[in-house]
Amino acid sequence: MDEWVNPVVGPHNGTRLSDKKNKLPRNNQNRDESQKHQGQWKKPVPKGYRLRDGRLTGGQRLLCAGVAGALSLSLTAPLELATVLAQVGARRGRARGPWAEGLRVWRAEGPRALWKGNAVACLRLFPCSAVQLAAYRKFVVLFTDDLGHISQWRSIMAGSLAGMVSTVVTYPTDLIKTRLTVQNLLEPSYRGIFHAFSTVYQQEGFLALYRGVSLTVLGALPFSAGSLLVYMNLERIWNAPRDRFSLLQNFANVCLAAAVTQTLSFPFDTVKRNMQAQSPCLPHRGGVDVHFSGAVDCFRQIVKARGVLALWNGLTPNLLKIVPYFGVMFGTFEFCKRICLYQNGYTVSPLSYQLTPGVDQSLKPQELREFKKFFKTRQLKSKKPTL
Repeated sequence: MDEWVNPVVGPHNGTRLSDKKNKLPRNNQNRDESQKHQGQWKKPVPKGYRLRDGRLTGGQRLLCAGVAGALSLSLTAPLELATVLAQVGARRGRARGPWAEGLRVWRAEGPRALWKGNAVACLRLFPCSAVQLAAYRKFVVLFTDDLGHISQWRSIMAGSLAGMVSTVVTYPTDLIKTRLTVQNLLEPSYRGIFHAFSTVYQQEGFLALYRGVSLTVLGALPFSAGSLLVYMNLERIWNAPRDRFSLLQNFANVCLAAAVTQTLSFPFDTVKRNMQAQSPCLPHRGGVDVHFSGAVDCFRQIVKARGVLALWNGLTPNLLKIVPYFGVMFGTFEFCKRICLYQNGYTVSPLSYQLTPGVDQSLKPQELREFKKFFKTRQLKSKKPTL
């Protein structure tokens, strides 16, 4: 999802703001918009910048991202369930592998159990995305130099810090998701999302909702390092410059970056899940097979009881969900974007990117509405009989 606008380059047609003020010729600026989607013409965007599509409002972008994220989470929820159960060691049988674990849960608790915790995961998408977007813009302004440029490393750091801030702000919902995921639906400790919130707050206190939050901060370091590692080697992998990557290559880059970053930060996520799931107020202490008193002790006890590789338990189903997760997310986001562009009047159909004839694609939605309203009023006045 496009998130911000270059302060030096105009948000729509790639012209400098000073050119607009001087009213320079726009023959080379208003190229055919269809060429942009076909890759025949690229905006002169400085390195390190990403332009957002000004034809969508902020609410529409957030809605598209929320719908895409909720659908992708719902379709990959069984793999997420297998990942969390493997991390906390809440296996009550001898099942091996993600498919066997999912089948065991299906037989023991029913098919609905494969989507345990998915509702709260979908609900936290909208506040998490809103906080992440606002934080990202703040960090970008902070890391931008006097000339309005930002390096790729600083851009990656801005994204990582924004993700960390959004995760910390919405962390209680992540803890509730873990509690609902590891519980047995046949003998539930929590009847729902709000009951889980109130129960944890009353029995364990407010700070219990933030148990394990320090691992989120520590996990951001290998996450950023993995992102930079992938970015620095993209040209070597594809043997081509980054500005000439195809859509399929960009999708592969996202999946590769997700696989590398999640693998590097997975031990921190494993410890975080164990700290979230363990509770003295739950039967069998939440189903966690190791007992600990803090984050460092949790690391030590997991390695002592199950070995070093236990820190990566559940990595296989976590990696298996990357391609379908991002595939569904990107596809759904583009489809929702087409619907919004059609509603705003930029395209002739929600099923394609065919542009509406006579519509200036550089106008923002509010400007386009006012423009149409102006011409409609002018046409009505011209139809009135004159003396």
